[in-house]
Amino acid sequence: MRILITGGAGFLGSHLCERLLGEGNEVICLDNFFTGRKRNIAHLLGNPYFELVRHDVTEPFKFEVDHIYNLGSPLN
Repeated sequence: MRILITGGAGFLGSHLCERLLGEGNEVICLDNFFTGRKRNIAHLLGNPYFELVRHDVTEPFKFEVDHIYNLGSPLN
């Protein structure tokens, strides 16, 4: 499956990325790095089934995916 994780570079999101990759899925990690950290997902960057997209969830985006885990949270 192809899975989008918003907030994927955060503590919970990065662990979810690892788990879903380990199960054989393709994972798109979407994060603006406001609270998430690149070091949380740095070890995944070489995985051909992992894609990192720097983007803010308050702006429109479009991906063709099978599932979405929304861990991104716009802060005011």
